[in-house]
Amino acid sequence: MKQSKYGILGVCLLGLIPATSGLAQERIQAQDMVALFEKLSGPQPGHRKAHARGLCATGTFAPVKLATGEPFAGAALLSSGGLPVLMRFSIGGGNPDADERMPGTRGLGLQIALPNGGLHNFTGNNFPVFAGKDVETFHGFLSTLLPDEQGKRDPQRTLDFADANPSVKDHMVWQKSAQTAASFANTEFYGLHTFYFDGADQPRVKFRWHLSPDLGVKTLTADQAQAKPAAFLAQSLAGQLEQGPVSFSLMASLGAPEDSDTDPSSQWPAHRPQVKLGTLTLQQSGGDQCTGKNFDPNVLSAGFSGSDDPVLKMRSPAYAISFGKRLSGQ
Repeated sequence: MKQSKYGILGVCLLGLIPATSGLAQERIQAQDMVALFEKLSGPQPGHRKAHARGLCATGTFAPVKLATGEPFAGAALLSSGGLPVLMRFSIGGGNPDADERMPGTRGLGLQIALPNGGLHNFTGNNFPVFAGKDVETFHGFLSTLLPDEQGKRDPQRTLDFADANPSVKDHMVWQKSAQTAASFANTEFYGLHTFYFDGADQPRVKFRWHLSPDLGVKTLTADQAQAKPAAFLAQSLAGQLEQGPVSFSLMASLGAPEDSDTDPSSQWPAHRPQVKLGTLTLQQSGGDQCTGKNFDPNVLSAGFSGSDDPVLKMRSPAYAISFGKRLSGQ
């Protein structure tokens, strides 16, 4: 099956509210949204409804040492070194056989295990801005990608929707310029949503996280990508691990009062203060450790909480339904 050029299929968000300009909005159930994803990518029993093609990796998280009074000081997540990490890198879309040479969405599910048995999940993508200010806009945008009765998609529908809903435009601009990732180890991932940390005797921290590759961001031109096999990313990462350390810096951008905490399509200014939370170092790639994992980004360690971003809030029930279907072979 041909993969859509629109990487927003890589955003696994189920159970949303449709947006139809000029018509009454009717809330739909998560199973209705699952059906929409299956229409877009075709039924893929036993696979994730989005980010179906993926690669698992394991490693460790070494947090930075923060002085008393610094942002995030005292966080349980940052109080123990060498925490085990599970990471799932992925290709956008619901096709488990997606062509890795195509440009567009690359995703990440990250789980850090704490000594007390707690977990802290991160879910991100390689695009810095979400396709819509809220779930209504995202659902409407996604619906424009459905083919007609002749099996053809109409790009004009998407353009018309963007004209009526400007919050999708920054994401579309990114998609138009996106190149193929040379390796998962050379890809930057953005959390997109706003989170908070409440520590003892310090002001509340408002932040968005991103994961920066210590080997640098690298992409392929169209010609370079076509010279690769359709499935090359697993071998690329394995080869880099044989050559030396593969690591990422976990960073937090600190938000100002005027920065939106409910609109993932609104980028914060690049000059916001950055705090390094720690380093993730991969040890090996491959295996099926990620198969039974649900990387719900609302699973957070002590002191951290999600914002009122409606897209973020919808992820937990959406992921749960998709997770159950996948494990039952649907």
